[in-house]
Amino acid sequence: MGGFTLYVRGVLERPVFQRARLIAGAGGIGRKVGWVHILEIANVAPFVTKNDLILTTGLWLRHYEQQRLSYMQQLIRQEAAGLCVELGTSIENIPSEIIELADASDFPLIVFEQPVRFVEITQDIHGLLINQQHQMLKDLEAYSRRLQQITLQSTDVNAILHVLYEYTGQQVVYHSTVDTNKFVPRGISPASVEEITALYRQQVESDETAQQEAGVFKLPQNRLLLTQPVICLGQTLAHVGVVISAQQSQDRITLLVDYTAKSLATLLLRMLFLEEKMLRDQNQLIQDILNHQIEDEEEARARMGLRSSKQGDMWFAAGIIEMEYSGEEGELDRDKVESDQQDLLVRLRALLKKAAVHNLLMQKGSRIYILCARDKAAREDTSLLMQQTIHKIVERLQLPATGAALFRLHAGFGLIRTRMTDMHRSFKEAEQVLEVSRSAAVVRKGLFYDRIGVYRLLKAIPAEALGSFIQDQLGPLMAYDQEHHLHLLQTLDMYLKCMGSKNDTAKALYIHRQTLYNRLDKLNEILGEDFLEPERRVCLEMALLALPLLTGAQY
Repeated sequence: MGGFTLYVRGVLERPVFQRARLIAGAGGIGRKVGWVHILEIANVAPFVTKNDLILTTGLWLRHYEQQRLSYMQQLIRQEAAGLCVELGTSIENIPSEIIELADASDFPLIVFEQPVRFVEITQDIHGLLINQQHQMLKDLEAYSRRLQQITLQSTDVNAILHVLYEYTGQQVVYHSTVDTNKFVPRGISPASVEEITALYRQQVESDETAQQEAGVFKLPQNRLLLTQPVICLGQTLAHVGVVISAQQSQDRITLLVDYTAKSLATLLLRMLFLEEKMLRDQNQLIQDILNHQIEDEEEARARMGLRSSKQGDMWFAAGIIEMEYSGEEGELDRDKVESDQQDLLVRLRALLKKAAVHNLLMQKGSRIYILCARDKAAREDTSLLMQQTIHKIVERLQLPATGAALFRLHAGFGLIRTRMTDMHRSFKEAEQVLEVSRSAAVVRKGLFYDRIGVYRLLKAIPAEALGSFIQDQLGPLMAYDQEHHLHLLQTLDMYLKCMGSKNDTAKALYIHRQTLYNRLDKLNEILGEDFLEPERRVCLEMALLALPLLTGAQY
């Protein structure tokens, strides 16, 4: 796309200016010319705008001799492109102070030493400007069509940025708030990348107004960054910009960047809708699996984007990860909680992707429901390998991304199976593992359903029956502890874990042996001397395991 800017140097090359002579302000011939006016009055300020080229016969020099310097000063203040004076009609020469002021201000002063028809000048310059503007609009239309084709054919941001680079030949910058930053071409130095990134961070992101407005920012080495926001649904998702030299015309590139920003907004909006639809589809699929509404394995795999089923060719795992915050509900910063949840979701997606695990994720409140799938690498590929992969991912998640985490993570996964349509059972098992993990006094037994041991049986017992069993076995002991605070439950639990060793029990509880003997005497009195007999001991151990699982109480 060709340039469309007309400068004073270009005006001097026009045929109608063949008999003109530049007598002052040679340093300003790079001034842009936007339009041509004829002015003969002394008070010109209200009628002059930036980049106007003024034509005059010098009538103001003769009639307003006192104000002739003021006339020039007004033109200079208004940033006019220059002044053309026809000699011989009203005046014969230009006063020296006018020439000196023009030179000092690099303000082009052009004289026609013979009469000239101003109408020919205005027709020529205006025609040129209008034709150039018309050509610019045609070029912009072609550029717009090119961008439209790209946005219809793909969702590739890089493709749009490369077109902008083709049309400008300058460094293109894409600074995103939701994605990685991009630079076209890529050969930009790391120092320049940091320089531009810091500029956006300090001068744009920190100012809400600047985030939604076009900007021109100065860079070292006499360069400028022209930038436009990419706005979708009222939110600024990115900025696109071009780095140019300070001497280059900004108008054309500003328009190109503006068109590019609008195309990027269309593209990002479509991508957001596609992602939203994909998330809705994922959520619906997990919901259907939870409700056991899918029985056809082919359908289930197709909806997850997996290849057709072949008996035993894949491992499937279903689980739940839950965030638990300390403190009262009303004390929590909801924005911080939502931010933590989103960060956790992003980290989980990244870890699953890195481990080459197909996945569906559904966030529901403080929980993330996960369905994982992985191809069997070989016949000897067992479910244990899948468990190890998931275990490493959960361990990485439990390491806070930055600083100290304000929440605890609980996680549970059901049995790993070879059929996706069996995952409703795995989700129910994961729920039980999660409840075991969440119990305050339960030492974590495992992340997977097949690793929580006897808790599988305890979770299968109805709460009412389990509570009755606990009361039968430990009721008198619990009542005595509540009244006398002798920690008999804790003592019994540790005594059984230490296989009846008094020395080990006393050490584990950090108490004197005589204190332990007194407590054991009280246990014999309340429970009976046979409480270490195998059958009775098993019942007590089961009740001790079930108590925190059922009530969350610690002994």
